[in-house]
Amino acid sequence: MKRTCPQLCAAYLFFFVTSIQFTAFSQNGSKKITILSNQVVYNSVGSKLAMLKSSFPVPEGTEVELINAKYPQIVFTARSGKAEEIADWERGIWYSRIDFSAFAGEGEFKLAIKHQDAVFQSGTFHINRNGLAKVVLPAVAGFFHHQRADSQEELQADRKLLLYGSDETVDLHGGWCDASGDVSKYFSHLAYTNFMLPQQIPMVTWSMVNTVEQIPALLGQTGTKDALTDEALYGADYLMRSLSTKGYFYMTVFSYFNPDPNARRVVGLLADSKTTPDYPCAYREGGGMAIAALARISRWKKDGDFSSENYLTAAERAFSHLQQFSIKYADDGKDNIIDDYCALMAATELWIATGRPVYRDEARKRAGNLSARLSGDGYFIADDADRPFWHAADAGLPVIALARYLDKEPDRNLRERAITTIRKSLDYTLKLTRGVTNPFGYPRQSFLFRGQVRHGFFIPHENESGWWWQGENARLGSLAAAALVGGRLVYPAGTSSGVKPELEQFAANLVAWILGCNPYDMCMMYGYGKNNVPYMKSMYGHGTGKGGISNGITGKDGAPDGTGIDFKVEDKGNEWRWSEQWIPHTGWFLQAVTAMAMH
Repeated sequence: MKRTCPQLCAAYLFFFVTSIQFTAFSQNGSKKITILSNQVVYNSVGSKLAMLKSSFPVPEGTEVELINAKYPQIVFTARSGKAEEIADWERGIWYSRIDFSAFAGEGEFKLAIKHQDAVFQSGTFHINRNGLAKVVLPAVAGFFHHQRADSQEELQADRKLLLYGSDETVDLHGGWCDASGDVSKYFSHLAYTNFMLPQQIPMVTWSMVNTVEQIPALLGQTGTKDALTDEALYGADYLMRSLSTKGYFYMTVFSYFNPDPNARRVVGLLADSKTTPDYPCAYREGGGMAIAALARISRWKKDGDFSSENYLTAAERAFSHLQQFSIKYADDGKDNIIDDYCALMAATELWIATGRPVYRDEARKRAGNLSARLSGDGYFIADDADRPFWHAADAGLPVIALARYLDKEPDRNLRERAITTIRKSLDYTLKLTRGVTNPFGYPRQSFLFRGQVRHGFFIPHENESGWWWQGENARLGSLAAAALVGGRLVYPAGTSSGVKPELEQFAANLVAWILGCNPYDMCMMYGYGKNNVPYMKSMYGHGTGKGGISNGITGKDGAPDGTGIDFKVEDKGNEWRWSEQWIPHTGWFLQAVTAMAMH
């Protein structure tokens, strides 16, 4: 809503005389409002939401002004939504949504609200056409280049790594350090849990390949096409070195958190950093996504340290091996949902790359398995019994895998089966998310807790790992990507994202949460926004990298079922749960932003 010049001048004068801080108090100090926003950039077209966080219920319909920060003037007026408490998080804190999606201007802005004798304002943020991609693409490319395991210590040690329990050595140099505090390298970890395994270096590589193929024009505009192409080839080269002569991939290069680089070993990993010789990857242990990444990048006809023909040959050899031995490598000796969606990705990419019926048949089988795992309610079943599928990182990957399969599948009946599965899964996610007071639109999930199916915002801290729970920003990125990629297949619409408004808003909520529109006013992308987690130092010159995504917000520390809410930047060494960067977070955030980009 435009304002006249006298109104602009009066508002501008009051704004800067009354308040120059992000948060202000009334004279009696009893009432506080914080304006939470995406602290970095919104796309000019599409959903743009912010939030009032207050110690009292701000009246619904309160005027919130969008102010051009460079040439201070009010350019748009929104109205606050209903003030709501989230009882599961914290009593006495109220949240009111601010929707300024109708504003399509570009520039640098702030949000401001006047209440009684005080003015409250947000930090500055940008609004630009494809603004997210234009910021995130170079940030992510720079982060992963920083994350390369390429110090002299790592390169020398990793060229002659000992296999655990053996005197045999292998050359596994390259790849990316897993986190800002962990210079180990993982195809996956948590293998012993059977149901919690994340996809790490292989998924990141596939993610980069997907982005290079999906939005080439934007990569050109941002000068990041060569950087992401090189980074994807660098990842593929590490996958190649990790393929053993026997046909399986080595799962983990573990540092033992020892400053001596010669302590590094190729291992299988249990809880509490206990290591074993169980290092061959099953489909779910990174093998499936490694095959998918190599098969897909082979179609580029570009060479890294290996040729494109080498990439495809390796993918086919690994697929043939895992068809025989994946179940043997799995800790419980049987497939589950993670094997299904990872094997589906592997078979689909090989089918696309070669057209061979053997890959078509396996892709159809695994897609059918995923559809059969969908419960009557709409959530996936992870095992052969009643355990709901929940995941702290890859919750959107079943839908992404089915959508990629549909890029190739021509059969009408099989397409309808997969599309129906995607639709029911997305419907359930939206229904569950809306089932409680949830102004942020944070995605809720179903899980088995002490023998009963429960629903909550955050993963249960009491789970198969015995210790592992952390912020879930990778989960948010994967679900945002799934909502848009899957949504275009089942709910196409004329919005900027090509999906119905509910899905577009769902995805935008999750991206905004990561970039600062969350209860802790914390931008999780380091080096951007007004509030970041503290820097974390690591070995061999590594540590927190600009553009990387931190773990994020969890359920309350000490709550076994994941209820409540928590975020700590200091916790006597345990602050990694919230503040440490982890490559799946950044890899999935790249996919969310890629899916949101206007092609």
